Amino acid sequence: MLSTSLKGMDEIRQGSLLAMPFSPNFAAWAKAWSGACTGTDCSGLKPFFWNSVLMVVPAVLITTALGAINGYVLTKWRFRGSELMFALMLFGVFMPLQVVLLPMSQVLGWLGLASSIWGLTLVHILCGLSSTTLFFRNYYAGLPDELIKAALLDGAGFWRIFWRIVLPLSGPILVVTFIWQFTQIWNDFLFGVVFSDAGTKPITVGLNNLANTSSVVKEYNVDMAAAMIAGLPTLFVYIVAGKYFVRGLTAGAVKG
Repeated sequence: MLSTSLKGMDEIRQGSLLAMPFSPNFAAWAKAWSGACTGTDCSGLKPFFWNSVLMVVPAVLITTALGAINGYVLTKWRFRGSELMFALMLFGVFMPLQVVLLPMSQVLGWLGLASSIWGLTLVHILCGLSSTTLFFRNYYAGLPDELIKAALLDGAGFWRIFWRIVLPLSGPILVVTFIWQFTQIWNDFLFGVVFSDAGTKPITVGLNNLANTSSVVKEYNVDMAAAMIAGLPTLFVYIVAGKYFVRGLTAGAVKG
């Protein structure tokens, strides 16, 4: 993909797709970013990319924060029915996403968020909350209860224990949740194509439209450059924080 994206179309037609580029250039990248046609619109992937950024950042931050609080409550502040509540939340992890399309579209319509970035963000928050709660709940089950009891004896309350004791010990699971949620939301196509309109579509929908546009001559170098642009954010996240991913997963893997 990278090699093809750096070639001109004449070089692609004359040589092998797997050969290294004779004179590499970023013309295809520039066209994929701001000049390629996605249907009748020829403004490239740029607007789709920023739509995804505006959707992913708040969705990841909010689901991670809410998952951490839920996991903290379900392990260190248990109440009657907390185990049942956790079991019910687990349904969200295994439930097919197609099941929520119709009820979610009705809810977004009632809230006035249909076909908007905030509507897409809300959908991802609600659908990601069960996974982030599961991650943090299993991780916090491994933290000694004596830490919480000692803090209570010293007069600390719910939020102070969370901020001063629990959260500083949550580094590995925070990274795991961040990577998981970022990858799931950035690469989502189903919600993006169902709950958006022409001005709010995420980059996965834009990439699909670009690759399937048949009104212009097919340019494989532009298609490859567009795919690379769509994949670079998740690749960057894995390179920067990937070493913590397996460590965080295994830290909570054996806790019931």
